[in-house]
Amino acid sequence: MRFIGGVIEKLQRHPKRIVFPEGHEPRVLQAARQFYSLRLGAPILLGDRTRIKETAADLSVNLEGIRIINPAESSELEEFSKRFKALRRSKGMRTMEATDAMSQPNYFGAMMVAMHQADGMVSGSTGFTGSVLRPLLQIVKPAEGIKTTSSCTIMEVEDTAIGEKGVLFMGDCDVIPDPTSEQLADIAVSIAKFARQLLGVRPRVAMLSFATKSNTAHPSIEKIRAATALAKLKAEQAKIDMLIDGELQADTAIIPEVAARKMSDTDVSGRANVLIFPDLNSGNIASKLVRHMARANAYGNILLGLDRPAADVSRGSNAHDILGVAAIVGVQCVEFEKLYPTAPQIPPDLLTY
Repeated sequence: MRFIGGVIEKLQRHPKRIVFPEGHEPRVLQAARQFYSLRLGAPILLGDRTRIKETAADLSVNLEGIRIINPAESSELEEFSKRFKALRRSKGMRTMEATDAMSQPNYFGAMMVAMHQADGMVSGSTGFTGSVLRPLLQIVKPAEGIKTTSSCTIMEVEDTAIGEKGVLFMGDCDVIPDPTSEQLADIAVSIAKFARQLLGVRPRVAMLSFATKSNTAHPSIEKIRAATALAKLKAEQAKIDMLIDGELQADTAIIPEVAARKMSDTDVSGRANVLIFPDLNSGNIASKLVRHMARANAYGNILLGLDRPAADVSRGSNAHDILGVAAIVGVQCVEFEKLYPTAPQIPPDLLTY
């Protein structure tokens, strides 16, 4: 609670509007109630009004201060449908198809965010990642100059010697199955910027692998080496104050004693607060193991690279997790434009992997 308590304090000074497309879900209802009670802003629940009220009554959840919208009955449905049809004109979308899509909460919520009727969106507790990402990518789109949309999971463990006083930023655990070296570099830089925004400290980024500074010529290690070099260049060109090293094994990255035995100090080894995984398999597996085996507080997945703040929470999330993610998305909104200025161009010869 140390980390999320600080996030909540920040958002209380700048309350935001967060839309929750899964308005009937008990965990979401409880999180929305807490969001309002803690003075974090205005929660917006999407779904059938009667069903939401019945669920709230069963849970003894007070709906005061919580806005409820049924997309299928909303006065905005026609306008949203027109805008979505225009966005998908090149795909041959018809009026009825656009209306059907906008009647779905995730699509309606994404359009609310795109139209600045909500500051951010939190969904995913009852569906697959694609059901959240697809509407966002079709409506909100990537931020200007951003090539890679990814995600970040934030872990808070009891051992304050790990990461940044027990806080670790991990990615990508949700979006890209097998990232290229360029995508890995983009992920590293975007999560580093995000970590600095939330914590106000210098990011120490470890590019993870199954080996530490080895002579191995395995393709996956070569990809990590290329990604590390490219991330350093991207950070330098964007004038981002961050430290990065790779390839590093996980224990080398976060345990000082292990790092001391394996390599000389690089300011990252043994002290990393950002962990970048080589692929989605390793990232997703590791994040779930840490959460359950270490009983860590897990907040994710925060989507990075989109033009507006959003998150795809795990179906295993509880109400506290969802509240934490909503608070993080709200804080993102406060200075969102600082995360995504126009990105500098990288010379083509460095993108050959």
